[in-house]
Amino acid sequence: MKYILRILLLIFAGSLQAWGQSETSQTANVIWTSQSKNSSESMPCGGGDIGLNVWVEKGDILVYLARSGTFDENNAMLKLGRVRLKLSPNPFSGTDFKQELKLAEGGVTISGGNAQVHLWVDVFRPVVHIDVKSAKPVSISVAYESWRYEDHVVKSTEFRTNSYKAPQKFDVVTRKDDITFNGNGILFYHRNRSDAETIFDYTVRLEGMDSVKDKLFDPLKNNTFGGLMRGQNMRPIGTDTSTYAHAPFKAWTITTPKPVRAQTIEIGLNVAQANTLDDWKADLAGIMNEADRTKKTALQKSRDWWRQFWNRSYIVLDSKDTAVAAISKNYQLFRYQLGCNAYGKWPTKFNGGLFTFDPEFVDTKYPYSPDFRLWGGGTMTAQNQRLVYHPMLKNGDFDMLKSQFDFYLRTQKNAELRSQVYWQHNGACFTEQIENFGLPNIMEYGTKRPEGYDPGMEYNAWLEYEWDTVFEFCLMMLETERYEGRDITDYVPFIESCLAFYDEHYQQLAKQRGIRPFDGQGYYILYPTSACETYKMTYNSATVISALKVILGRMLELSDKYLDAKQREKWATMLKRIPPLPFQEYEGHKTLAPAVAWARIQNSESPQLYPVYPWGIYGVGKPDLDVAINTWNYDTLVVKYRSHVGWRQHSIFAARLGLTDEATRLTKLKFSNSTHRFPTFWGPGFDWTPDHNWGGSAMIGLQEMLMQTDGKTIRLLPAWPADWNATFKLHAPYNTTVEGRVVNGKLENLKVTPQERAKDVILPKSN
Repeated sequence: MKYILRILLLIFAGSLQAWGQSETSQTANVIWTSQSKNSSESMPCGGGDIGLNVWVEKGDILVYLARSGTFDENNAMLKLGRVRLKLSPNPFSGTDFKQELKLAEGGVTISGGNAQVHLWVDVFRPVVHIDVKSAKPVSISVAYESWRYEDHVVKSTEFRTNSYKAPQKFDVVTRKDDITFNGNGILFYHRNRSDAETIFDYTVRLEGMDSVKDKLFDPLKNNTFGGLMRGQNMRPIGTDTSTYAHAPFKAWTITTPKPVRAQTIEIGLNVAQANTLDDWKADLAGIMNEADRTKKTALQKSRDWWRQFWNRSYIVLDSKDTAVAAISKNYQLFRYQLGCNAYGKWPTKFNGGLFTFDPEFVDTKYPYSPDFRLWGGGTMTAQNQRLVYHPMLKNGDFDMLKSQFDFYLRTQKNAELRSQVYWQHNGACFTEQIENFGLPNIMEYGTKRPEGYDPGMEYNAWLEYEWDTVFEFCLMMLETERYEGRDITDYVPFIESCLAFYDEHYQQLAKQRGIRPFDGQGYYILYPTSACETYKMTYNSATVISALKVILGRMLELSDKYLDAKQREKWATMLKRIPPLPFQEYEGHKTLAPAVAWARIQNSESPQLYPVYPWGIYGVGKPDLDVAINTWNYDTLVVKYRSHVGWRQHSIFAARLGLTDEATRLTKLKFSNSTHRFPTFWGPGFDWTPDHNWGGSAMIGLQEMLMQTDGKTIRLLPAWPADWNATFKLHAPYNTTVEGRVVNGKLENLKVTPQERAKDVILPKSN
């Protein structure tokens, strides 16, 4: 009773939401008082599923346009073009220049002289707005610039931006766009050709899936993307050509017929698998008409959306330490980048999201167009993608998880057909690197394969037998039911299909080698498996065992709404057959092992700590914590690979283990400003810039330092340094929010909603 009273005394009735939003706005806005040198010094702006890179260079305002789903015939994710805005006389030539990202509103404002330009994206409609106001009349011209004004043959390392990845025996061509003046605007679009083989066709053919091709989901067929840029009373003045960075481009320009004090430019963007081009154009016309009908309300509604976005979650640190201040600011800035693709049909890509820029400014050995990014456009890599989406749970950004979940639901049938075609059994087989149509990337699958090699296998040293990474998304699906009470009826069959694959496939493999499907203790013989990309040809991988144990356990906790008695019995039986986790010793200390045995080490991950994160079998307040801490301290490869760079998740491991000093050190490094002008354009790390799995892993680590959950238990400040003062609001399972202040290591003004959940809170001993 005393313990409960101690918690209840900390409950504060007043809401801290408005304070948190205000602090986010005041402390995290990015303000530049000088122009940029090039696109690498751009600022993100966006909403809905549109991302803009905005910068001012030599007096011109430049904007890259990007939107979710712009996959061409080669599965490159193409930009939608570049916009160049010029005002004459130029108001930005003086010393009072200012460019500001206003987080509370979601837009970017550029001011100078007596003029101001406001750029924003309608959260609810795919329309970009550029609003110009000037105290004195100015002439305004706006150009649509495209480097895809003619066909381009892809060469050399430029292949890394599409799904071919390497030169082929035939020409791989990025097809030109169609661009034309249209009334007082400019119409531009790319429509995937139907008269030539796409990477989907090529992959299906080389991976031996032609027999079921008519049943496969194909996201590239008829994919059409582009838009219309217009300005009231503006008129076309012609075209021109030039070069930006290493990319030649052609520009189509419209202008005001006379100087004006105000001008609005709108760019409507449409991405759809339209049956005909006329259908696509009609949809675009509908978007522009809707923009006309909502002119008076769209801006305020978008601003309202951003305000509620910031209200529903925040971590704001108050410190004069520049490293700690960077954590606070960059946490908010990266969350803003994620919010720009809140409602995309396709998930935010780990390798740049919507905010890539000219690649030579990332690495000079890639002098290609702004379409370039390493690791492809339509290729999804599960181990990277999970880090982008997992922090959304504690942020309460449940609506934003849909894009990633839908990706898997759309491709489930294709993954199941793989199992049926190759092995004649059930279950969805998802490989680590998959295309947006659910089959392995063709170059990772391997085109030069030994005769008789299993056609369902990737002939790839890093990826062979790595099929368990899908379970982290299964976990997130299950978590949405626990966190927000979401009805996961649509997700349960997906999770069951992923489980069925492991059940049937590993019994089949065992029977191919011997007479019995299980070992002497009745456990699955999980061989060959993989522990991440690092420990290969493993026997009883720790990542596989952890995933299966946790997912099966969580499935059995679901109500009868989701599982009938037969299903429940099936998964309970499977759970009993999962072998125990493997262990080993270092210097006489018991540690977690990556597997019982392995053939080789291929990469530099730490899968022996996956039972800590993401699977939560070990951690603060749980049995045998010393074993997991021993693994951190004594496993020579865990020690060797500790780092903050890219997807490395050591800051998360440290937080989950309650290692405050290490979590603090690594989190400071994770959140330190990027090498580019915008603080959270991290990377390239192991991937590309902006590195979104760098940002996602940093966010998770900070959240876990502040609050950890296990079932109904909410543990506060499990790895929080005493000298970090903060105001926070985070989400916990069972429709719970936790908010308050941390001052000198003490919790103040704690508010748990609903109030009855306060009894489940565990405070640090110092409180």
